[in-house]
Amino acid sequence: MNPLMDAEQALLGAVLLDPGQLAHLEWLAPDHFYRPVHQALFGALRKLGSDGHPAAEGERPVPLSWVTDAVAEAGLHVRGLTASYAHVLISTCPRPGHAPVYGRMVLEGAIHRTVTEHAVRLHQEARTGALRGEVEGTLHYADVLAGVLTDLARRWGTEPRPVAPAVPPAVTPSAVPPAQADQVAEDEVFLLALLVERPGAMGEVVDWLRPGDFADPVHGQLYWCLGALHHRGEPLDRITLLWEAQRRGLLTDGTLSKGRFALICDGVGAGNAEWLGQQVMRSSLSQAAASSARAVRALAEDEALAPGRLINHALHALCPLDEVRARWQTAHGRTASPVSAPTSSPDGPPPARVHAALNRSTTRETPSPLPRAGPSSPTHTGRTPSRSHR
Repeated sequence: MNPLMDAEQALLGAVLLDPGQLAHLEWLAPDHFYRPVHQALFGALRKLGSDGHPAAEGERPVPLSWVTDAVAEAGLHVRGLTASYAHVLISTCPRPGHAPVYGRMVLEGAIHRTVTEHAVRLHQEARTGALRGEVEGTLHYADVLAGVLTDLARRWGTEPRPVAPAVPPAVTPSAVPPAQADQVAEDEVFLLALLVERPGAMGEVVDWLRPGDFADPVHGQLYWCLGALHHRGEPLDRITLLWEAQRRGLLTDGTLSKGRFALICDGVGAGNAEWLGQQVMRSSLSQAAASSARAVRALAEDEALAPGRLINHALHALCPLDEVRARWQTAHGRTASPVSAPTSSPDGPPPARVHAALNRSTTRETPSPLPRAGPSSPTHTGRTPSRSHR
C-alpha cells in the first residue's frame, strides 16, 4: 500500500473525469509528482487546458478526445503510457471533486522528497569539501537548502520560521576519514602548543574560536582552560594551564593524562595562531554542516511529519551551522549573513499565497475550506601546503 501513489493516481483520474478541476490546481506543478509517467500526464493535461481544448472549455459530457489527446501529448515525453492506463487512473478516483485534496497530498510528498534531496547534497558537499580543505561549496549548498525551505513554506502557505522539534531527530554521527582526522588533530595540537608558548597568541583567536570547534574533546577542554585564564587576565604557560586543568577536574577524572599534556605542550609552538585557528574552524564548519544535513534528512524521512512542521524544524536544524558560519566570517573579517532564519512579513502572507493555500483544501462540492494539513508550529582558502607559518 502506497498512499502517495494512490493520491497521484486519484488526482490524475479526477482531472481526466472533470477537466474543470485544473482551475483548482494552479499551484501544483508536474515535477511535484513522483512517477515520471504521472509528471508527463499532468503536464499534458495542463497544456491541453491552456491550449483551449473543448473539454477544458466546459463541453459536456467530457469527450473521449480529452483522454486520448492527453495520452498522446504525454507520450511525446515518456514511454509506456497507454490509453488503458488512463482508464485505470479514472477507475481509481473515488470523487473528482476531491482533486484539490489529492493535490495537497501530492505536494506533501514532493516537499518531503525535495528536502531529502537537498539535505543529501549538503551532506555530500560537506564531506568532500572537508577532504579538499575548503568550505565555499558547503556554504553555497547550505544557502540553497535554506532557500528551498523558504520557497516550500510559501508554496504550502505558511511563514518559514525555525521551530525546535519536541523530540530531536535521532542522528547517527558519521565517522571522519582517518587521513582527515589525523590532519585535524595535528592542527589542533599545533594551535594549543602555540597558544601556550607565545604571549598574546590567545588574543588572535579568542573572539571567534570556541572549545566546541575542536574535534578532539580533550583539546577543546584545554582550550577552555586557556580561555578562562585569558579572561581572568592571568599569565598563560604550561604551568598555569596544568593548574587550571587540575582545578576543572580534567586530571582527576581521567580526561587528561600528564603524558598527553606533556606531548601537547612540548609541540613546536611556532607559527601563526590565526591561521591555525582557521584550520580548526574550517573543520568545525564542515562537521556542523554535515550534522545539520543529517538532521534535516532524518526529519524529511519522517513521513508522519506534516510539511509545515518539517520545514520549520529543518530551518531550526540549520541554526547551529549559521552560528559557526557567523564566527567563520568574523575570523576572515567579513560580515556574517545567516540565511536560514527568514523574517516574517509584518502584514502576513500575500493574498495570492493565502488563496493558493485555501484552494489546496477546498473541494468543488464544499464551499467552506477544510482544515489545512500540516500547520506550522506556533509560535578558503585551501590548506597551505607547507607547515611553515609566519
